[in-house]
Amino acid sequence: MSEPKPDRPLEIAHVLFIDIVGSARLLTNEQSEVLRDLNQIVRATEQFRAAETVGKLIRLPTGDGMALAFFTSPEAPVRCAMEISKALRNNPKLPLRMGVHSGPVDPVLDVNERSNVAGAGITMAQRVMDCGDAGHILLSRRIADDLAQYSKWQPHLHELGECEVKHGAKVSLVNFYTEEVGNAALPKKLKEEKQATAAASRTKSKPTLIAGALFVVIALPLGFWFFSRDGAQRSTKPGATALTSIAQKKIAVLPFKPLVPDDRDQVLELGMADSLIAKLSNIREMVVRSLNSVRKYDGLEQDPLAAGRELEVNSVLEGNVQKSGDRIRVTARLISVEDGSSLWANTFDEKFTDVFAVQDAISQKVADALALRLSGEEQKRLTRRYTENLEAYQLYLTGRYHHARLIPPEVRKSIEFFQKAIDLDPNYALAYFGLAEANRSLAITSDVPSKDCLPQAKAAAMKAIELDDFLAEAHASLSFTLIWYDWDWGGGEREARRAVALNPNSGIAHYAYAHVLSDLGRHNEAIIEGARATELEPVFLLFNAIDGMFLHHARRDSEASAQLQRTLEIDPTFWITHLILGKVLITQRRYSEAIAEFSKARELSHGNSDTIASIGYIAGLTGDVAKARGVVEEMKGLSNQHYVPPTTVALIYNGLGEQNEALSYLEKAYEERDVRLTLLKVDPNWDSFRSNPRFIALLKRIGLE
Repeated sequence: MSEPKPDRPLEIAHVLFIDIVGSARLLTNEQSEVLRDLNQIVRATEQFRAAETVGKLIRLPTGDGMALAFFTSPEAPVRCAMEISKALRNNPKLPLRMGVHSGPVDPVLDVNERSNVAGAGITMAQRVMDCGDAGHILLSRRIADDLAQYSKWQPHLHELGECEVKHGAKVSLVNFYTEEVGNAALPKKLKEEKQATAAASRTKSKPTLIAGALFVVIALPLGFWFFSRDGAQRSTKPGATALTSIAQKKIAVLPFKPLVPDDRDQVLELGMADSLIAKLSNIREMVVRSLNSVRKYDGLEQDPLAAGRELEVNSVLEGNVQKSGDRIRVTARLISVEDGSSLWANTFDEKFTDVFAVQDAISQKVADALALRLSGEEQKRLTRRYTENLEAYQLYLTGRYHHARLIPPEVRKSIEFFQKAIDLDPNYALAYFGLAEANRSLAITSDVPSKDCLPQAKAAAMKAIELDDFLAEAHASLSFTLIWYDWDWGGGEREARRAVALNPNSGIAHYAYAHVLSDLGRHNEAIIEGARATELEPVFLLFNAIDGMFLHHARRDSEASAQLQRTLEIDPTFWITHLILGKVLITQRRYSEAIAEFSKARELSHGNSDTIASIGYIAGLTGDVAKARGVVEEMKGLSNQHYVPPTTVALIYNGLGEQNEALSYLEKAYEERDVRLTLLKVDPNWDSFRSNPRFIALLKRIGLE
């Protein structure tokens, strides 16, 4: 008897299967040309070259395309598909469909006596690809589940359900797409299957239909409740996957429009949306885009479905509002983004004193239309009124309107309105939160001394929490003041974590937590939290730009640059994006490009001191001593007109290599509690100081060492 062969070790490959759609219709020479072009594009991708260099890639030609078996990570084939898709944006001659799967493979010798692979991993990747059309990047559920453990992938995973493939087998599919790559449309094969299923159901006998209808009436609400509650609970836990949160409702409340275009009241129009956002945000089953994200859609001609697609939501609440004398007329409509159908609509014509009742009614109807099952606490908060004082409410709305513009003079103006609202109703928690946020934002963007705004922000946030401990955003605001002014890192982290726990769907909660983690050097955690914030607020410029800063501080500059470029595509006029991109370019030694970015940031911010100092810093780095010293003198001259943070002057001396002078200004910044000191531990600009005893002592005093 021959000896049994030893078991061959199980190998798992992460497979990308690629097919040129319609290649069979091409002439032979045309087929050769497109295959040659495809090979060149694939071989040029970073993922292909990296895996091939370390011997972790096997290529299989397939006639109309190829299969790539990566033996590195589940991300590799998806990243490769993204690189290929980006390269093909301007090449209509290469319509590709791609499928990705992780599965077992067996090493074999092909007909040319070369090492190759075969097996279920390859076969299933092809089956997945076969379900797609040109432009699609389809994933099997197995690989999607792996990717969904990381928040950076979650927003791009869209469940499709099952698709029948060869021999009657079915595969569970997830569509992968972003704004730049992939195909968001439902694959033709799945659409046809749904149509066939619907047609078959219509042929059933009437008694069967009646019985089926009774079953749906009874079972669907129960099934939906168990599914949605389970999904909501799992999505709030660390490591929750995108596929568990797919069932979660996502909604945008757009700024209301005037019934009569020539008679606008933009404070009321934005305020109605803001009030409804505040109410609906208390429901954990639902993700509600914040005012920061939706305020850009206040145009009279704004298409609500286009806005919904940009905001990546399932439904949009839009409406009209008009105040005339002592009466208010409101129309509201909840729309499905998928097909434009109306889920609910109503009109309210009431006395203005009943505006709170109108908001309660709209919020309740939205919850009902989306079949949300509310807990007792959620139901209570859905109809909670933070004030019964109508004048205080109007002042609060006016403050929110001015603060939403994020321009220093407007922010200062908002503080006046928030304070007036508080004077009329000292128990108005939302007004205290508004006051906290307005004061906090002055510290980092407006060249205002920390002592003139951060203690006020802290006091207002604490008062808001005292009045309503469940107000997640107030805890996030308090977190910022604790780390920026008190350098209380433990307290800042506790408040940020509290904010996330209270409302896992709050972008500002994750943003605050990411700040704490990043400043402490806990970069991987910070990047996850920052990505979650941008997932929740995909078009909010600040979160997107600061996400780039977190990556930069983690020394992941290629990713930071890509993130910042995406932010500029949303809006090229946001100065903070240009400022951070300039910092990334410095570390890449692309100094002339960095100066261009800082110059744009200076112009757009109307002379923010960080932008000016960064130009002086580069001058010092590149040996242009005269220019650097000229910027120092410019900063000193500006200090006679307004506050100039000492860290900005220290940065220029840093570029000049004058460490003692730079440290003197950093110590001055310590005395003044300059908020920018919180970045010293992680900002690459200060890497040359890491071994300096004075610098180390300063970090210790701030609590960062």
